[in-house]
This record gives sequence, C-alpha cells and structure tokens, in this order.
Amino acid sequence: MPARPVDRCQRPWNKGLLVGQKKPLEPKHVWSIRVRLEIALSMRDLAIFNLAIDSKLRACDLVKLRLDDICSGTNVRRRATIVQKKTGRPVQFEISEQSRNSVEAWLPTLRATGSRYLFPTRIHASPHISTRQYARLVQSWVKSIGLESGSYGTHPLRRTKAAQIYRKTGSLRAVQLLLGHTKLESTVRYLGIEVDDALNMAEQIEL
Repeated sequence: MPARPVDRCQRPWNKGLLVGQKKPLEPKHVWSIRVRLEIALSMRDLAIFNLAIDSKLRACDLVKLRLDDICSGTNVRRRATIVQKKTGRPVQFEISEQSRNSVEAWLPTLRATGSRYLFPTRIHASPHISTRQYARLVQSWVKSIGLESGSYGTHPLRRTKAAQIYRKTGSLRAVQLLLGHTKLESTVRYLGIEVDDALNMAEQIEL
C-alpha cells in the first residue's frame, strides 16, 4: 500500500493551544474570583467555586455532589466523603467555613427546586450540571479577572489547594491522600515536582 503523502500545509491540532499540564490558580487569583462572585451575588457559582477549591475533586465528581453528601439536615458538614467515579475508591475532603457559608447561602434557592443534587441544571436530560457546563463556568471565572482562559481549566482548580498544601508542608503523602491517588508517583507527576523543588526544600533544612 503506497504511503500517504504528507500534507505540509495541514494545521497541527495543537497549534496555538497550551499543551501539557496547566498550572493551578495562585491564592491571589482565588480571592479575586471569589470577590467578583460575591459582588455579583452569584450564590450558585460561589458555592461551586469554593467547593471545587476545598474538595479537590475531579469535575465528574464535583458536578454530581448531592445534598446528603455534604449536609446533615440543615447543617453543612465540616468534612465529607464520596466515592470517586474514576477509581471507585472513597476520598475525604474538608469543607472550610468559607465554603460552608456559601453553600448555606445557596441552599434556600436549591431546596425550592426540590433537587437532590447541589448543582441542578435546567436541561431535562440531566439532573445536575454537566462537566462541560462546569468547564464553561471556569473559563468565565478566569476571564473575569484578566487571566488567559486557555491556560486554566477544571483540572487546575482541582490542583490549586493541593499545590498550596505541598508548598507549605512538603508532604507528598498528605497530598496523595487528599487527591485520592493510589500511587505516589501519580501525585509527583500531578504536582509537576521538579529537581528545583526538591533542592529548595533541602536548602531549608540545616543539620
């Protein structure tokens, strides 16, 4: 079979796109987005954003959060446990006071819908927002504070708090548990740890 001629004018699929692991948000970005959502009185979006940062969940798990996953009666719990779709393993996460407050502000509107899910959608085919809808929200949030939307996405949101925990503690094991990774090697790749990171930590230790 003759070889297929190469079309040298064909546009590469990744031309103009950011290829590779996207970076997490910095604390100043988190606060900027949070303030904008508070000013806009976007109760649902603020609850999604805060829970995304705290929970460190994949998009597929975040959009499927239900009331009984994080609430006991009318109270939002301080910790929650869900079973991850990708691994089938349970993972625990903390719910900060900031997240609890935003969820509690969203609950009256949510309960009026009668939905079991925290983030319902108007689309009849699904009881909750889709990962695509969530991705569009993330794009709008980063654009609102002047960031390049192509440089961020739903996965960087999952990594945001994990990256800060690692920077402050240097504990890969803690981050592994919080992200629900089965292998430590996955956590190392996920955080994008380089030799410089290891050397910086080593330089802070004196014996």
